[in-house]
Amino acid sequence: MRANNYFFNRAIIALVMLFSITGMSSQAVADEMPAPQALVKASTDKMKKSLEDNKLQLKADPDLIYGLVTDVLMPHFDFEKMAKLALGKNWRGLSAAQQLRFTDEFRLLLIRTYSTAMLEYSDQEIRFLPFRDDVKTKKVQVDMDIIQTGGPAIPMSLSLYENKNDAWKVYDVKIDGISLVTNYRSTFATEIRNDGVDQLIQRLASKNVKVKI
Repeated sequence: MRANNYFFNRAIIALVMLFSITGMSSQAVADEMPAPQALVKASTDKMKKSLEDNKLQLKADPDLIYGLVTDVLMPHFDFEKMAKLALGKNWRGLSAAQQLRFTDEFRLLLIRTYSTAMLEYSDQEIRFLPFRDDVKTKKVQVDMDIIQTGGPAIPMSLSLYENKNDAWKVYDVKIDGISLVTNYRSTFATEIRNDGVDQLIQRLASKNVKVKI
């Protein structure tokens, strides 16, 4: 996964900025936004408040961040859909049990990645761009620019769809037009080709142990 480090670092920086939105009150902004955009705004504001409210506890025990991320952000993600994107054509070759195991470990991988970054976040500014999709299609993209001091803005977008329960779920994150989820695909494909899917799952599991505690 070393070959993807540059992209992952940019992606995580952008995600951390997204999770530290400042400015107008959540309700005031949410009232003016389409449902998917309002969901992104509300959940990120809630994450920022959780980080602030638990600042001392997190300093004493950084592992508490895993629970905060799981409780606040992860309910808005569709991990099975993300796992399918990350494996691409290899997904169809997995047994039902392997699909379940991989999805769970991929979920924990994302929680671990986001959590590590959030422990080092600092206040940044985000600018939501005009919403151009039609929510009636039940598949939209929420676009935004992450404003960096002394540097160019980072284009970022979240892909969401409306599920059968009328809930909007995130299934991909794009930085500069590059998918965070599918960027794993080539690495995972190589590992599956060389060592098999069970070894890939085991490798992820060994790195995710701390998140399961």
